[in-house]
Amino acid sequence: MSHKVTLIPGDGIGREVSYAAKRCIDATGVKIEWEEKIAGQESLDKFGAVLPQDVLDSIRRNKVAIKGPITTPVGKGFRSVNVQMRIALDLYACLRPCKLYKGVKTHYSNVDLVVVRENTEDLYAGIEFSQGMDRTKKIIKHIEELSGSVLRSDSAIGIKPISIKASKRIVKFAFEYAIKNKRRKVTAVHKANIMKETDGLFLECAREVAKAYEGRIEFEDRIVDNMCMQLVQKPELYDVLVLPNLYGDIVSDLCSGLVGGLGIAPGANIGDSMALFEPIHGSAPKYAGQNKVNPAAMIFSGVLMLRHLNEVKAADMLEQVTASVIREGKDVTYDLKPDRNDPSAVGTKEMADAIIKRLK
Repeated sequence: MSHKVTLIPGDGIGREVSYAAKRCIDATGVKIEWEEKIAGQESLDKFGAVLPQDVLDSIRRNKVAIKGPITTPVGKGFRSVNVQMRIALDLYACLRPCKLYKGVKTHYSNVDLVVVRENTEDLYAGIEFSQGMDRTKKIIKHIEELSGSVLRSDSAIGIKPISIKASKRIVKFAFEYAIKNKRRKVTAVHKANIMKETDGLFLECAREVAKAYEGRIEFEDRIVDNMCMQLVQKPELYDVLVLPNLYGDIVSDLCSGLVGGLGIAPGANIGDSMALFEPIHGSAPKYAGQNKVNPAAMIFSGVLMLRHLNEVKAADMLEQVTASVIREGKDVTYDLKPDRNDPSAVGTKEMADAIIKRLK
């Protein structure tokens, strides 16, 4: 069976890790017809848009896409292409497994966590009002009239929407993932002790959904700051974490740190009919074109994609072979060496070559 997949190489190091992963995926023997599209800075330069309509149309048509990292300017410039794509395609579930592979330098020995992050609302909905604008002043006045609170007149305002629909479906996704993948527990993470209406609603929805899974999957909840402390102290106590958007972004990076960093952390954005796979790490433009960066996170994102396509045997093989290359530590990039200055470190392409050689 052949699959049609949209490939978005990305910016910075995106092309290098994307093509390395593509070669590894092809080497599994799974037949994929790749439809390559560009988004981000390259697209802005060529077409005047960071997310052209034909990119979204391609994903809607093929139902599956994999992309490299795309640069998002901090504090200015275009809005995150990643966020735009998730909202436009209603890819409401962000799946970020954080699994420790032998050979990766870390302070821990046994970590296997899955972060399930709500992708469409919370503060990442992008509803913001700039400081000093007339509409912002109107919003401030309206808030003061409705709530009785007094806001500083020089404030910028952000809106944090949390809905019943989005909360219930992300928690259900976490439980269904846990059942399908033989996990034992789901932990809902929140700040309902302070944000009683928004996070309080998320927690209320989580508890309601959890009732349908009693006896099959254990359920608990944790306050987000306490959760961060416990993940650092005793990550082995946790399994699947489900969180609103902002907390999910932060905690997933924390969990990636437990297993060695973003260089091996894959990600998936999944909706009811479409899925987009991508590494968690950024575009690292200063390393672009140097054939230096670790492609493992992109390759492991390809593993998630193959499982989504029901190519389970190929997915397991690619994960195991990549893990074996990392474990042996010979044909790996500098960041996977015990000494990052080790002259025997290989490049992005050469690490992919070593993986491909074992797949054949």
